[in-house]
Amino acid sequence: MVNSIKLLNKNGELYTYTPQEPITFDIPEEPFSNRIVYSAVHVVADPFANTDPINNSKIDWEATLEYRHYLWSLGFGVAEAMDTAQRGMGLNWEHAKDLISRSVREAKSVNGRIACGAGTDHLAPHANLTLEEVERAYEEQCEFIEQEGGRIILMASRALAACAKTPEDYENVYRNVLNKVSEPVILHWLGDMFDPALKGYWGYENVDQAMEICLRVIKENEDKIDGIKISLLDDKKEILMRRLLPDSVKMYTGDDFNYPNLIKGDEQGYSHALLGIFDAIAPAAASAMHALDAGNLEKYDSILEKTVPLSRHIFQKPTYAYKTGVVFMAYLNGHQSHFRMIGGAEGQRSIIHLSELFVMADEAGLLKNPEMATARMKNILAQAGVMQLSKQYM
Repeated sequence: MVNSIKLLNKNGELYTYTPQEPITFDIPEEPFSNRIVYSAVHVVADPFANTDPINNSKIDWEATLEYRHYLWSLGFGVAEAMDTAQRGMGLNWEHAKDLISRSVREAKSVNGRIACGAGTDHLAPHANLTLEEVERAYEEQCEFIEQEGGRIILMASRALAACAKTPEDYENVYRNVLNKVSEPVILHWLGDMFDPALKGYWGYENVDQAMEICLRVIKENEDKIDGIKISLLDDKKEILMRRLLPDSVKMYTGDDFNYPNLIKGDEQGYSHALLGIFDAIAPAAASAMHALDAGNLEKYDSILEKTVPLSRHIFQKPTYAYKTGVVFMAYLNGHQSHFRMIGGAEGQRSIIHLSELFVMADEAGLLKNPEMATARMKNILAQAGVMQLSKQYM
């Protein structure tokens, strides 16, 4: 019997909760066969680094790369140096270059799938920023990733959003950048709920108008585009766009609210996956993908439907703070020895939020060792003044 724990409810009141016994997910060793599945993956901070934790956080390379090997072992591809890794929110381009180089090297050692984020985040913002500067910044990062042997995920650019005046500016920048890549890329349309600086991307705040421009870019550069990941948290918009894509271009869902049905698909198609939540729910997601491969939709649904409340909780507003929940899950499950994040982002969610996350993770069967997770949760609560500190599993 797992020990009980005193948690905080929504009103900040203590109540007693007893976690369930652990669930073992059935995960065959063969790769997924019907969907391409990437997990956008977090980085582990070095808690002992004597550096500025906001502007110059250090990465624990051993734990960070070990987690990527864990995901590869479950059958996932790794989407590296993306927003889940706090790109532009603690992880700058210099750190991202090191991360990409190391991860691509590790991927090659196990024949793991990897794609890496290319953006413009090393471009210093200034009042007279030009489209040409944005293009050169994109090209520099794309060239680096290709030299390292990685596939490119062409991320949305804050700099482009800041200096583009018309939808045509977006079309021209993307055309020029895509013209110079060697291999087809994955485009990434990240909604402003994930990054407020991207409001009005593609030249319009209206999603339908923005989608028209994005589709035009895709159709005009089809041979340079493998697919597009959209993160709008709107399943209807994703399905609409999916049906309008050229046959050669894949849709990768980035919808952390509606992923089960989007991946399962309908009579007109389905989405592949490039999801931040798969970092946090990896065993359940892997088991579900194998069930989908086997045509066992009942099992697929039963596994993933239990994870949706947790995902919606982790990605609740402000959505960009979701990284805190992802890293907290890694801490609860023993993938890192501490709950510290680059940029001090562990403080972006309340202790009540983390208490609710603990319960939802347990209800989804995602606490692989409930005894350890409970002890670690007690340690976090103790730091907030709830004195039930456990020395075990610290």
